[in-house]
Amino acid sequence: MHAIHLSPLPARASLPRRTMTLSALAATLLLSGCALPTYQQVRMADDEAPVMQGPGPRHNGTPLDGSFACLSHRIVEQGKGRAPLSIAVGDIKDYTGKYSQGDGNVVTQGGSLMVYSALGKLGGAIDVRERFDTRVAELELAYTDRRQLGDGNQHALADEKGQRAVPWLPYYGGSILRSDYYIIGGLTEVNYNIQSGGIEAQVNQIGPRYRVFTMNVGADLRIVETKTLRVVRAVSLQKQIVGREIGVGIFRFFGSNLFDINAGSKDLEPVQLGVRTTLEQGVLELISTVTQTPAGPCMEGAKTAAGEPAAPAGEGPVAPAVAPAPASAPAVAPVAAATDPMPEKTKAAMTSLDVVFEENNTRIAQQSATAAETVATRLRAGQGVRMALLARENENDQNPARRDALTEERLQALRTELAQHGIPPSQVQVQWRPTPGDTTVHRYGAGYRLLARLQVKP
Repeated sequence: MHAIHLSPLPARASLPRRTMTLSALAATLLLSGCALPTYQQVRMADDEAPVMQGPGPRHNGTPLDGSFACLSHRIVEQGKGRAPLSIAVGDIKDYTGKYSQGDGNVVTQGGSLMVYSALGKLGGAIDVRERFDTRVAELELAYTDRRQLGDGNQHALADEKGQRAVPWLPYYGGSILRSDYYIIGGLTEVNYNIQSGGIEAQVNQIGPRYRVFTMNVGADLRIVETKTLRVVRAVSLQKQIVGREIGVGIFRFFGSNLFDINAGSKDLEPVQLGVRTTLEQGVLELISTVTQTPAGPCMEGAKTAAGEPAAPAGEGPVAPAVAPAPASAPAVAPVAAATDPMPEKTKAAMTSLDVVFEENNTRIAQQSATAAETVATRLRAGQGVRMALLARENENDQNPARRDALTEERLQALRTELAQHGIPPSQVQVQWRPTPGDTTVHRYGAGYRLLARLQVKP
């Protein structure tokens, strides 16, 4: 947004040198900030005035497009020989209640459409079922039931009247395919100006200004098993939206003349793109859960919509990652081969899994909610599991004794969770953990610290 206003100036008026300099500065700032997209004047018809045409339409991509492509490939590879899951989408409404008299609803009313588009980015890895707007299909089924719907051809029909040709489409039921799961939820948060700041300096009402502000949007989604209505997983995500304003202005009287010159720019991250990216992050997490395909490795190099750091291979901010530990993981002394009774064949079948805990708490974080279920699934398939227990790197610093006690409580909480899935505590072996007096922060990838390493043998 750019603005400049010059009040009328008599032809003989002379400006002081300082005023002319500031005016030139203001004009420079204005011109440097007014880079416009390319456009052209196009005459649509000979007897019409030309119209301005800007850039053409493009694919509405987000920073998570690469993650969707990666997850799609992993789902297909993991599910070879099996039919893909069928997913439907319910009504994802705007529950924020935020409305502007001039601009209408603050956030999009098309959340369901955005989720459908996100599922479309998974390609053939899943089947998408229409449940959001079935009015046309229901109308055609009604026409079919009344024997009014045809396709221009004759169809053989055998009924009590015998074998005959009819112009309508016979219908015997069962043509609508069922869904395995459906996604539902809503947009639940819009918080204005959660943080703002800036600076403005003026001398004699002449000077620059710089302002920044932050708002955020939030969404809550869940995926439900259609047959049982069991909520398989629920996620709550938020994304911050940032904006800034830069400008310089002059407001002064010179004799009988008033000079009011303002130049600057405003930049705001697209709010609806932030909503779309947040919903896409939720779709990645939900689909990762129901397909049992960890999405953590697919998030490498992508900044998540929820503000999470980029996830290195082996770290799972979206779902427990089944991948080798990243190169940035701290060095951990391996168990000596001579004392390791595990057969070499079993070692080759070992997979890795990250388990994240909530900050300063023994609760397992939402992104690792299916960790115990994943371990049980791997064990039934004859695979052992190596687990890395993680917490946020910025977790409140505590004295070594308290940190060691919290780690022990977290280990016990994980053993209890695994026991609920039929894995006895004796089967869970601690491979490494810091000594009680260790004050080192063992960093694990970006934004996490390593608490312990465990191993579960099949």
